[in-house]
Amino acid sequence: MPRFSYPCPGCRTTNSLHDPDCRFEGTPWPTIEKAYIDCLAVLTAEELTEAELRSSVDSEWSDRHTAALATLKSLNRIEQADDGTLRLLTAAEYAEQVSEPSIEPMATIYEHGSVPGCHDNAVFAMIAWYEMVDLSWPETKDNVVTWLRESGAWDRGGFEESSPEELVESKRHVYESGYGWKQAGQEAKAVIDRHLG
Repeated sequence: MPRFSYPCPGCRTTNSLHDPDCRFEGTPWPTIEKAYIDCLAVLTAEELTEAELRSSVDSEWSDRHTAALATLKSLNRIEQADDGTLRLLTAAEYAEQVSEPSIEPMATIYEHGSVPGCHDNAVFAMIAWYEMVDLSWPETKDNVVTWLRESGAWDRGGFEESSPEELVESKRHVYESGYGWKQAGQEAKAVIDRHLG
């Protein structure tokens, strides 16, 4: 079951330690969470346009609400129909949608699988990606094991572990520590691109 950590809509931190240039630095954390909750509480009950949502929240609409809504859209928690109607995805819909990364460098890693020379970075990036999109550890492990098998990465060899499950379990610290995926993803993509090239 995906969880949601209410990231800062400015710098995406999930605690009160914002990036130095974040416009929400100094904003009390409960105020940021409340902006998300205001949006989510209304959208759990019905589908609305953004204008209808703005007038339906109990508190006064603020730039925090606008930023929280934009973050919910960018994280694919809320989808917007062609007519402007906003719909909150179910947990199952969200988990399915984020299971296949669509932004670079993760899309290349997901599509082509890891190759010798980048296994550590590729697996690290995949685990960090699924943690970042708020999948649970069991969902993350299942997705990464499936990816290792279906992408052909496991069959290419070069792993010390005896099974994909053992490999992913050995990297659980990446998930638990909340490491980012970008640097490892970029490094793995560079090796994969050279391999494909």
